[in-house]
Amino acid sequence: MITRRKVITMSSAAALLTPFAGFSVSSSAAQSGGPLFRFGVVADPQYAPVPPNASKTRFYANSLWKLSEAIETLNGEDLKFVVTLGDIIDRHWESFSAILPLYDKLKHEKLFLLGNHDFDVAGDYLQSVVRTVGMPSAYYDFAGGGYRFIVLDGNDVSTFAPPKGDPRRELADKRLAELKAQGAANAQSWNGSLSDTQFQWLQDTIGKASAANEKVIVLNHYPVYPANEHNLWDADRVVDLVSNSGNVVAYFNGHNHAGNYGERNGKHFLNFKGMVDTPTTTAFAIVEVYSDRLEIKGFGREENRTLKI
Repeated sequence: MITRRKVITMSSAAALLTPFAGFSVSSSAAQSGGPLFRFGVVADPQYAPVPPNASKTRFYANSLWKLSEAIETLNGEDLKFVVTLGDIIDRHWESFSAILPLYDKLKHEKLFLLGNHDFDVAGDYLQSVVRTVGMPSAYYDFAGGGYRFIVLDGNDVSTFAPPKGDPRRELADKRLAELKAQGAANAQSWNGSLSDTQFQWLQDTIGKASAANEKVIVLNHYPVYPANEHNLWDADRVVDLVSNSGNVVAYFNGHNHAGNYGERNGKHFLNFKGMVDTPTTTAFAIVEVYSDRLEIKGFGREENRTLKI
């Protein structure tokens, strides 16, 4: 008998449950005038086998062919990895078994972080989401090409991701109530925040990267800047840390499907557009890392940008 829990183990295409070892780059890359390295970015496929939403702004089922076409394009490029910035699915545990196998066709290292919709599953499965998509842990880091990539878990303290009875849920209720009392735009139940433990880890990891003479790119599902209703509940402390860390170059995220961009103290805060929006137009990107800039090559709705370092 095939149970719901067996569906994923039989047909999913999750990455290995081991930390990504990072990557190396040729010393001749910078001398050639080309990029040091390149990587792909996908935000919010948000797949579910359901009709579009009432306002016709989310076309959940179409993400299967959009992602397939994106993977075909990305496979034709020289990339070190491809990262999906959360909301792999929109709802239902079984949705993972339809979209994760597509990533098996990707020739590059596939990396994930999680969004709020990835936890829109039955309570029995909440503690299985990280393992199901093949992540070594909910937040992690890896290095390559003189960079340290820091992958955050913005669902850490939230009303939906921790299992029932977890003290982080009580803390989430408190944080959300405080923001609502302040009239904060991001006081939304579909946002989340970092635990103090994770925030300390973020500080420490940025510090270790600095000691190793590594630049840093932070990856998260939730935006933190500019001010927006989609922002992480504790966005202010993250923005302060990122903005005041000399070795941090950029903060990349999804969640706000319309996309967004801000710059503070020379740090770039880039919100990639959601793939799930619009019936026929995709959204994904390739990031080219040069010694003095990041070049964003957008596909579909995603824009081309030059971000100076």
